[in-house]
Amino acid sequence: MKLTNGVEWALHCCVSLSQSQVPVSAGRLAKLHGIPPAYLAKHLQSLSQAGILRSTPGPVGGYTFARPTEQVTVLDVVRAVDGPEPAFRCTEIRRKGPLALRPEKCTKPCAVSRAMAAAETAWRAALRDITIADLTREIEADSDGTAMDEVRQWLTGRSEPPPSASASSPTGPLGVA
Repeated sequence: MKLTNGVEWALHCCVSLSQSQVPVSAGRLAKLHGIPPAYLAKHLQSLSQAGILRSTPGPVGGYTFARPTEQVTVLDVVRAVDGPEPAFRCTEIRRKGPLALRPEKCTKPCAVSRAMAAAETAWRAALRDITIADLTREIEADSDGTAMDEVRQWLTGRSEPPPSASASSPTGPLGVA
């Protein structure tokens, strides 16, 4: 399955936002993650329209969670950013070409379509079982307990990311790969 960059950006931003009690601007999140602000703003708006985030207008506005992170799944974010459509779309190729099957022979989905539907179901179930709170705990564990404190401090303006967490770092702004 190929997802857009927006899904990765949105998931990382959700983890970061989970550390703030006040709205965080799209520009601040974009700077933290070293990503284009205009594109990120579009994805944050999608998360807001899906009821995942709440947008607060004004000079001290920004984004916060609309519901607890324990209730926001990775699948929710994927669907908000990339849409609900399945990754595979059967075009009934078996009905085309010189050896095309007659319609009456195509009463059920073909083996390819069934296999792809099963994979899609498994993939969505796996993403439905992981919450933003789960990701936050895993990132914190991967960083030996330092990533979320660094994010909290940075989001409140008390610090800039350490050099190891810069956008040019192979580990990324949350300090982990």
